[in-house]
Amino acid sequence: MATHDRPIDADPATDRRAEYDYQNETTERTDLVDALEQRVDGDVRFDEYSRELYATDASAYEMLPIGVVYPTGTDDVAAVMGYCADHEIPVLPRGGGTSLAGQTVNEAVVLDFTRYMNGVTDTDPDARRARAQAGITVGELNRTLEPHGLKFAPDPSTADRSALGGAIGNNTTGAHSLKYGKTDAYVEEVEVVLADGSVERFGEIDLEELRERGDPDGELLERIYAEVARVVDEESDAVEEAYPTLKRNVSGYNLDMLVEEAKSGTVNLARLLVGSEGTLGIVTEAEVSLETIPNTISVAVLCYRSLLDAMDDVGDILEHDPAAVEVLDDVLLDLARNTEEFADVVGILPEGTSSFLLVEFYADDEEEGRELVEALIDDREGEIAFDALTAYDEKQQSRLWKMRKASTPILLSRTGDEKHIAFIEDIAIPPEHLMEYVADFQEVMEENGTFGSFYAHAGPGCMHVRPLVNTKTADGVDTMEAIADGATDLAVKYGGSVSGEHGDGRARTQWNRKLYGDHIWNVFRDLKTAFDPDWLLNPGSVCGDHDMTENLRFGPDSEFEAGFEPALNWENENGFQGMVELCHGCGGCRTSQEGTGGVMCPTYRAADEEITSTRGRANMLRQAMTGELEPDEAFSDEFVTEVMDLCIGCKGCAKDCPSEVDMAKLKVEVEHEYHQRNGASIRERMFANIDTLSKLGSATAPLSNYMTKLPGARTVMEKTVGIARERSLPTFHRETFTDWFESRESTVDPETADHKVLLFPDVTTEYNDPEIGKAAVRLLEAAGVYVDLPSGTTSSGRPAYSKGFLETAREQAEQNVNALIPRVRNGWDVVVCEPSDAVMFQSDYPDLVTGHDVTDVAESAYGVCEYLDVHRLDDRLEFGPVDERLTYHGHCHQKATKKDHHAVGVLRRAGYGVDPLDSSCCGMAGSFGYEAEHYSMSRAIGTQLFGQIDESDGDGVVAPGASCRTQIGDEYEKKPPHPIAKLEASLA
Repeated sequence: MATHDRPIDADPATDRRAEYDYQNETTERTDLVDALEQRVDGDVRFDEYSRELYATDASAYEMLPIGVVYPTGTDDVAAVMGYCADHEIPVLPRGGGTSLAGQTVNEAVVLDFTRYMNGVTDTDPDARRARAQAGITVGELNRTLEPHGLKFAPDPSTADRSALGGAIGNNTTGAHSLKYGKTDAYVEEVEVVLADGSVERFGEIDLEELRERGDPDGELLERIYAEVARVVDEESDAVEEAYPTLKRNVSGYNLDMLVEEAKSGTVNLARLLVGSEGTLGIVTEAEVSLETIPNTISVAVLCYRSLLDAMDDVGDILEHDPAAVEVLDDVLLDLARNTEEFADVVGILPEGTSSFLLVEFYADDEEEGRELVEALIDDREGEIAFDALTAYDEKQQSRLWKMRKASTPILLSRTGDEKHIAFIEDIAIPPEHLMEYVADFQEVMEENGTFGSFYAHAGPGCMHVRPLVNTKTADGVDTMEAIADGATDLAVKYGGSVSGEHGDGRARTQWNRKLYGDHIWNVFRDLKTAFDPDWLLNPGSVCGDHDMTENLRFGPDSEFEAGFEPALNWENENGFQGMVELCHGCGGCRTSQEGTGGVMCPTYRAADEEITSTRGRANMLRQAMTGELEPDEAFSDEFVTEVMDLCIGCKGCAKDCPSEVDMAKLKVEVEHEYHQRNGASIRERMFANIDTLSKLGSATAPLSNYMTKLPGARTVMEKTVGIARERSLPTFHRETFTDWFESRESTVDPETADHKVLLFPDVTTEYNDPEIGKAAVRLLEAAGVYVDLPSGTTSSGRPAYSKGFLETAREQAEQNVNALIPRVRNGWDVVVCEPSDAVMFQSDYPDLVTGHDVTDVAESAYGVCEYLDVHRLDDRLEFGPVDERLTYHGHCHQKATKKDHHAVGVLRRAGYGVDPLDSSCCGMAGSFGYEAEHYSMSRAIGTQLFGQIDESDGDGVVAPGASCRTQIGDEYEKKPPHPIAKLEASLA
């Protein structure tokens, strides 16, 4: 029976959550854990750290869950739901946690499908169908389908970390919705666990059968059928009147599709679950239809002097039938210009570009693709667009799209208290009203004393808007709500929707009533009650009681207390605090699948655990600093071991994270303070002072080398200082690199040389592999460079820095800067063979030392191949004929600082074929891979690199990093050479 006339404010979820409060009921929570562990095969985690890790997603919201379960299959999900239903405990299904509206944070038992339920169970290329589990990412699903020339068409920018279940929950679309529409068009059937724990398959069903099987007084499934039939029979006119005629509407429940399908005599109940945000049932597996991959893609970039000009042009561009029309405005371009990752992309835009439209076409062949682009440019350039660029090369297109897809995290790269918050970021309106809508929205923001960025899907009229708001103040929260209210009015005014892509969640649920009216709002609630009588499934979302101003991650009551004075220089706004609070949860670090490339985040790729991702560590550190955890928790043994220890300092997040969260730097700050409070182990001090130990090993060689090979020596080392017995240890040379250098005479006249270099003797080059230094000297001198060794220097500071001994590292940095600066000021450059030491000079010294001297030294420091490439010194060299193809693995620190390409360029000009791997960290990470408790993780990380090496067509591997050469050498029983050795060997 319909209950749509009950009081609007009646909310079963409110009372249900009042009855259930496990936050401080340890005994009851323990009973729940015991009960679930007895019923499921998956992992059950209700510890404080696990709960904190799932308290946030990619939205502005935070709420501590009851606990987390990693189900292994539908039986586990049913068992959890059945038990929780009996005990009136809320349940929340979750994928990658990339939701922007807050629909994946709640006071509930969280089911994370991404760990175990992430496979493709069936593929039928002929029927263009695939069946997959809810936890598989859209990117991984498409990599599986690619050999068949097929793809799951909705393409969110977060595809490599967004789960299929999340795409279904949000009714995900993407940049190419002009061609493909939304997820609901592709979901054919789902396996779903209902609110009582029963398992059903929902798909297409005849309307008459639905009516016959429905019974409003029957069992749960019968009540569901009855209510769906009632909506079709009694509410169709109201639905058609209330819903906007818009392709990009994902607000509320999917009733418009239900009503439209019913006209044919059948409905698909699976599609009713699409966009329901886990409030109607828990999808565990789905059968989806597929599209063919386009043969050719071509791109035009139309440049405009204002955002409104770009918006005015969209309608005419759509007449050319593009696959996508994306916009980036001046606010976003200015921020991207200041990022390490995208500065060069912005640099290619013509001067005066305030906004641009990226227009993509699909074509049967390259010729047609060029014709489509040229026709667009001929038609539009000179009208409103003042200039245009083209991109036919896949690499060029990839860079442009990567910047567009990174728009959200780029916007959130601000480290101040004001941030571009997601709360009305995906209002969708008919494209013909874009210019008026944007102008009105700008007025709304101006009236509220702020501004925002407009970007993303201009073609279908789904503009992402991020107002700059400080939610740490009461006024800021009021501003946030006022803007949302005004924006909703604009959506209604222009026949749009409050959400065209990211769903309702905590941010927009309350606005569905204004969008649809009271009657449809109650229809939603009746449907919710039919599916979920006790409102236990993700309570509050879609038609519940969520208030957008509550449960904010940063609210007026937010406090930050580091509990110590940071030791490093933090130049960003808000310093250390700003960096701790910078991660907004986009999940870019959660790319564990093959094929995603990049450096970040190697430990997550190996372990597939949230706590090993940059996001996980950043969230935990922020929660420790804001009082969510116990005071000084960040400096406890448990926190350092469980949270920070597996960050291997690869620096990949400083580059691959579009917000440039520098977890490596944050880690050494925490480790340093931990040492200050708790002291350090013998092994930590030993590795921090490895230069001293290496000097001793060299002085006593070959005895030092022999001692480590004695039977039982490795076992003793593991038991006493914790060095993994499986690891090969460095070999020490009695004659150091310095000894060799001082015993010879230079072949270059210093008076006539136009380049003078101080070749810094890093620990590896000095004591373990002096042949690298010798090769560098010979090569540089062959290019006419005068080489000398610096005097008065000490260790680079890298070992001490990486272990958190910042005072030692600072002293070493100061000593080196003072020793080097007189000659640097006289035109000398500093060159280093070991990549991590080179980056120490370039990147880390300014964090340790202030002043012009350190800046000058940093700017004059180079890796050896970088130096050859930047000054094109290899053009002066004569190389003999080379018939060899090399597989090149670059060092993660060089990749993170965008200096990895130099060695590849020089090797190729020397005649080598080179296959540069798009690899992450090798897993050794300095001392990390030597430490017994980290050996298995080190090898797990390395396994991904080994797979890339095995797939490469190179004749042999080269790697500039000493750690990398050790890891590769241990796997293949032959340590690869440094690129400089191959270059020297190829001299004519």
